[in-house]
Amino acid sequence: MNGRSFISIIGKKFPKRIAEKYHDYVGLMTGVIPNEVNKVLLCLDYDEEVHEIAKEYKPDLVLSHHPFFYGDKKWVLENYSFKKALYEEINKEGINIFSLHTNFDECKDGMNDALVAALNLKDVYSATNYPMMRVGYLSKEMDIQDFAKYAKECLKVNYGLLINAGKQKVKKVAIIGGGAANEYPHALEEGVDIYISGDVKHPVRREMISLKMNYLDLPHEIEKIFIPQMKKIINNIDSSIDILCVDHEKEPLVI
Repeated sequence: MNGRSFISIIGKKFPKRIAEKYHDYVGLMTGVIPNEVNKVLLCLDYDEEVHEIAKEYKPDLVLSHHPFFYGDKKWVLENYSFKKALYEEINKEGINIFSLHTNFDECKDGMNDALVAALNLKDVYSATNYPMMRVGYLSKEMDIQDFAKYAKECLKVNYGLLINAGKQKVKKVAIIGGGAANEYPHALEEGVDIYISGDVKHPVRREMISLKMNYLDLPHEIEKIFIPQMKKIINNIDSSIDILCVDHEKEPLVI
């Protein structure tokens, strides 16, 4: 498929302008938009391990969820020697990396739609004052401890951290994949029984407890759902494109 046509379709579905302005760098990270896209590699993060696979597979394009440059490119290369070394290797191999981050998270058929689908939530909608957040309902009410285990299994991670300070039965659920614990006030506005996200800091945990809300902190790795979700999207664009899915990330070991 023509490379510019492929990127144009992706760009219309997940517009760059949707990406959160204060920190997010999305789009072409390395290389160029190829003339043709016949082979795509999908990953959550492009790192040294993925690079070794890419050298062998030789994709026309890599699509990663997390930006290869998380921040200003010049600043990253000046301050992270390991990133600079990998960047030089990528350029030597001529690998083209394109990243979709918070624009993918917020838009239809993106990250948070995939997560609510995995949880089998019904009557899903975007939070009134924070459209990245999805809110939906379980088909039946669950005990909070049972729900935490259910969510962990549905989203394919080995552990979660439960703040159990609110209702003991849950039905209405809010979720944002990744590290959006600080956005809990929007979940409170929606009157949910529990909010799911990740990377919660201690002061935010204390705030949630004071407000008597339930929160389930799941590892950032639940965002691996980007890989099968993006595969479906690419197949709908052009089913002849060869896709290699690299799911190599594991959450930390619980001791």
